[in-house]
Amino acid sequence: MSPLVPEVIPMIRALIARPSVSCTDPRMDQSNLEVIHLLAGWLESLGFAVEVLPVSQNKANLLARLGGTGEAGEGLVLAGHSDTVPFDEGAWSMDPFAGLERDGRLYGLGSCDMKAFFAVAIAAARRFEAKALRHPLTLLATADEESSMSGARSLLASQLRPGRYAVIGEPTGMRPVRMHKGVMMESIRIFGHAGHSSDPSLGANAIEGMQAALRELLAWRQELQARYRNPQFHIPVPTLNLGSIHGGDNPNRICAHCETQIDIRPLPGMQPQALRDAMAERLARVVAEYPGLRLEVSPLFEGLPPFETPADATLVRSFEELTGQAAGSVAFGTEAPFLSLLGTETVVWGPGDIEQAHQPDEFLSLDRIAPTVDLLSRLIQRFCVDVPS
Repeated sequence: MSPLVPEVIPMIRALIARPSVSCTDPRMDQSNLEVIHLLAGWLESLGFAVEVLPVSQNKANLLARLGGTGEAGEGLVLAGHSDTVPFDEGAWSMDPFAGLERDGRLYGLGSCDMKAFFAVAIAAARRFEAKALRHPLTLLATADEESSMSGARSLLASQLRPGRYAVIGEPTGMRPVRMHKGVMMESIRIFGHAGHSSDPSLGANAIEGMQAALRELLAWRQELQARYRNPQFHIPVPTLNLGSIHGGDNPNRICAHCETQIDIRPLPGMQPQALRDAMAERLARVVAEYPGLRLEVSPLFEGLPPFETPADATLVRSFEELTGQAAGSVAFGTEAPFLSLLGTETVVWGPGDIEQAHQPDEFLSLDRIAPTVDLLSRLIQRFCVDVPS
C-alpha cells in the first residue's frame, strides 16, 4: 500500500475539491486536467502504467493498467467520467467542493455522479499486487460525458479496446444495469417566403408546412411504438417528444421560417441513423406538397446509441450472482455504448443514486462505500486473478 495514496474518503474529497464542470455553454465549461493528473499520480504510485490521452486543448482521458501477462485488451476495466454538470449558485446549503460529511452522507459536486467511483475503484485495486494479476486491471477516466461525450468518442475513434469486461460506475443504487435507451435530438426547419398576409400568393407559409410535418411526426411515433416494445424498461416503447417550436414574427406577415426541435429515445436494437433517414424521408414527402417550401433536417448533436449487453453475458451473470439482483435497465444514458462498440462486455453499476445526481446538495451515502469496494475486489479477483475461460 502506497503512503502517497490517501484512504478512500480523503480521496473522494480531493477529487470533489478539483472542479471539472463540462458544459455546452463555453462560459461554464472547465478543464478536467486537475482531476486526471491527481488520479494519474495516485495510480502511478500504486504501480499502474498510466497514459494521459489528450482529447482537446484542456481535456484528456486517463488509461491506467496494472499487472497482467496477456494482451492489453483483456482483463477488467473500472470506468467513469471525470467531469460534472454545472451547479446552481446559491441553491447549495454548503460549499459544493468541500466534501462535507453529515448524517451518514458525503456531500459534494460529483460525490454521486461520479467522482467517488474512482476512489472506491482505487481502494479495491490497492488490495492486489500486480504480480497476482494474470490479466490486467484497467482504470479508465473520460472527459466530457456530461456534455459531448468527446472522451468516449475519442476512445472509440482510436479503436483501442481497454479490456474484455468493463464496469461503468454511474449511479445505479448498486443495481446492475445491462441496457438503456439511446438519445437523439433533431432540428427540423422549414423555409418559406415572406409576404403581406392580405394575399397568400405573395409568399409561402412555413408554419403551414410545419403543421403537416408535426402531424407526420406524431403518426410516425405511433407506428414506432406499435412496432418496438421492451418490457424491461419502465417506459417500454421508444419516445418522441416535441420539445420546442419557433416561427414567424408578426400576424400580418407570411411566415418565412419555422423550426421545431425534438427528442427521440430509441430502444436497444433501433439504429439512430436509420431512424434519422426514415424521418427525413417522411417529412420531405409531406412538405413537398406545399409549393415554395424547403425542408432542412439536422441533428443537434451526434446522438447516443442505445446500449444492451446480452442477459447471458459472462459479466452480467457474475453481477447477478454477486449482488443477488437481476440486471435491468435505466432511463438515463451512459458511455456504455461506446465501450460495447469496442468489443468490451459492459455493465453499469455504481454506489450512487440517480435521484441525487445533478441536484443541489448532491451526496453519496457513506454506508455504500465499503460494500462497493468489496464487490469491486471480488470482480478483480474473478476477472484478473482467477480469469474465466
